[in-house]
Amino acid sequence: MRGLQGKKVLVTGGASGIGRATAARFLEEGCAVCVLDRSAEARERATGELPALTAAIDADVSNREQVQAAIDEAIERMGSLDVVINNAGISIRHDFLDITPEEWDEVLGANLTGVFHVAQTAARHMVERGSGVILNTASTAGSTGYPHYADYSASKGGVIALTLAMALELAPSVRVNAISPGYVLTPMQRAEYTDAMLDAVNRKIPLGRHAKPEEIAALFAFLASEDAAFATGQVYVMDGAETTGGLCSQWTHA
Repeated sequence: MRGLQGKKVLVTGGASGIGRATAARFLEEGCAVCVLDRSAEARERATGELPALTAAIDADVSNREQVQAAIDEAIERMGSLDVVINNAGISIRHDFLDITPEEWDEVLGANLTGVFHVAQTAARHMVERGSGVILNTASTAGSTGYPHYADYSASKGGVIALTLAMALELAPSVRVNAISPGYVLTPMQRAEYTDAMLDAVNRKIPLGRHAKPEEIAALFAFLASEDAAFATGQVYVMDGAETTGGLCSQWTHA
């Protein structure tokens, strides 16, 4: 992609799944990359698999002080910060009536409040420098209801709205977009779904399969590049056409 060589990139939730694939893609593009992740095991695995990483930084995005310290460390190690991929997130599969207040706070804290903490902290640095790109991981669940994921859907709907507001306020110096993936075959997804459930999902996706994390990473790379210099304030859906014809409403309980 044009203009990515030498860029300084931070990927939250960057030690596994979409985040790890995204970190790998930006390394391939010649960027300096730090990943931020709260899992020590995942950070250790990521540094072993991606030895070119500048750093794998410990932080919980729901904690403002940890986010500030992590971004300060990333800037110190890389010299600046050009691109932030706001990807850290969690999901808990449960019925709406069974969601506890503690679970609600945990999901919203990681998926929405965490995006706010990282984006605002990074944006202050970028506005001062006069340029930057912030890309948020939303989800089709944020614009279309899914059973068993009310808290997750609420958090991702918030990410979409936050993205649009940020893009307006931070222009013209900082571009802000979001990607809304549909089903992506990540460790988080695999842990929540049986083989039968995965097959049921694949049958309702026109392309007949889950997305690969590397496919989402490729879109992040494009949106961060100079090839997308006029792209801001948008939410890009990548779901294999699942939501195009309203197929997501044809839920099959497995």
